[in-house]
Amino acid sequence: MFSHLTIGANDVAAARTFYDAIFTAIGGAAGDAAPDGSRVRYAHDGGTLIVLRPINGEPATFGNGSTIGIKVGSPELVDAWHAAGVANGGTACENPPGERVGGFGRLYLAYLRDPQGNKLCAVYPLG
Repeated sequence: MFSHLTIGANDVAAARTFYDAIFTAIGGAAGDAAPDGSRVRYAHDGGTLIVLRPINGEPATFGNGSTIGIKVGSPELVDAWHAAGVANGGTACENPPGERVGGFGRLYLAYLRDPQGNKLCAVYPLG
């Protein structure tokens, strides 16, 4: 459905440290940065995420009510993703990583806020 998602960052270098950590924790690659440092691109499991300084020159802000979900290959990788994020400038939010049952079935998931305040969720469907 989507070709890519973008997230604004006021400090792209700090964002890159965070996103490199969470993507490599789940078997992805570190980001591919633009030569001028204005953006970094991540490709993982068929999706693309771009972290960038807003092109309009205004400060980046997070979207209240927005969450970006990232497919992960196992509950252990969800935990690794969460730990890598917290260790690299992210903030744990919601409940601790674990199983949730709801309208989308049984899921193992974890939530983080990146250094800019964007809300992310790593999710593995349990069936």
